[in-house]
Amino acid sequence: MSSVADGLPLNKRLPAVIAISLGIGMATLDTAIVNTALPTLAEGIGTDSASVIWVVNAYQLAIIATVLPFASLSDVLGHRRVYLGGLLVFILSSLFCGLAGSLVTLTAARVVQGLGAAAIMSVNTALLRHIYPSKMLGRGLGYNSLVVGLAFTLGPTAASAILSVATWHWLYLINVPLGLLALALGLRSLPTLPMTGHAFDRLAAVLCAGLFALLVLGLGTAVHGAQGALTLGLIAVALVCGALLLRRQAGHPAPMLALDLFKRPVFALSSLTAICAFSAQGLAFVSLPFLLQAVLGHSQVETGFLMTPWPAVVAVMALVAGRLADRVSLGALCGIGLLMLSVGMAALASLGSGASAFDIGWRMALCGAGFGFFQSPNLKALMTSAPLARSGGASGIVAISRLLGQTLGASLVALCFHLLIGSGPQYALWLGCVFALVGAVASGLRLLPYGKKPL
Repeated sequence: MSSVADGLPLNKRLPAVIAISLGIGMATLDTAIVNTALPTLAEGIGTDSASVIWVVNAYQLAIIATVLPFASLSDVLGHRRVYLGGLLVFILSSLFCGLAGSLVTLTAARVVQGLGAAAIMSVNTALLRHIYPSKMLGRGLGYNSLVVGLAFTLGPTAASAILSVATWHWLYLINVPLGLLALALGLRSLPTLPMTGHAFDRLAAVLCAGLFALLVLGLGTAVHGAQGALTLGLIAVALVCGALLLRRQAGHPAPMLALDLFKRPVFALSSLTAICAFSAQGLAFVSLPFLLQAVLGHSQVETGFLMTPWPAVVAVMALVAGRLADRVSLGALCGIGLLMLSVGMAALASLGSGASAFDIGWRMALCGAGFGFFQSPNLKALMTSAPLARSGGASGIVAISRLLGQTLGASLVALCFHLLIGSGPQYALWLGCVFALVGAVASGLRLLPYGKKPL
């Protein structure tokens, strides 16, 4: 275990990192890439715009419902097996997505693809903890944050590029050669780790899936103006699933919903920081196109260029913050980053109708710098505040925090648009500013002395 805990040798570390990056990059990109292509998809498979939304929803629901069960399964089967198995499922389902000829078959294939993506996401960070030596973990997480951030933000650009030279089928088929490369590298280089010996609790997995899937569905129905009874019913059943899950796994040494890890103040605050930051990001990325096009009068192409400084600066700052995370207080780094994000979002919300490209660009760059500065240090704080033997559970919490934050952010944008017709984008950005501030406060609380090793 010691040799594994200290990381892999360089000749295995590099192919392992490439395998991890390709896997998490594809899984994250497929969350964002399809949004841009929905009109083309609807026309290609002969359905309406309302129904084709399920191509996106099915994927996201499958991920959010199963990411924690897969994290728990990795403690039983090993991180390597779950990752490679998830990658294989993702490749095969991407092939079926590309060959689908109807909405039903495409949606079904997307559900299976979401299961593969959930398996990849559930153990991604845990594997990185074992791939990199402890003194280089921050740098490794910085590279990982760079991949996730770029994949999430460049989804529309990638979709446009693919659709300009090929049919919509290649949005999915492109995953096949990339996935096979990741699989080959992973088989050769990913570490084999000791397993806990715990049995996998299938009923707990069903209850966990019910908790998060129904909670997200309930949240979605609420912001889209569905009947109150439906919303309350979904949330009530979700809470019942949660209560039954906690009761069933009470006293379990490694529970599926790792609430025992939240007894560690740094872990709990790091998870809260992540949810707040990704909520702010979700609020921004969904509302900004509406602000730039409907309010400020820019075209779709101009909007793409005007939003580019955000992901570009995230890429640079993620690498810088990753290196700093190995030497500087994690709570301070995250707090500074989220304060920058909050100021940037407030500046975007206050843009006037005569704003120039420069006025928009520096505000986008400030947001990107703040988000990039937060991500890698927070990942390291989350993973290092959990015991090494619980890396799978901690990695699952990393993934669920990101997914819940992004889902909450997108849902709140819909609510702002529903309640505040005409000024929804500005209010959504102001709300994102508040979330970033709350995240900065939560991060700052990690500077307090907890136990012997404050972060």
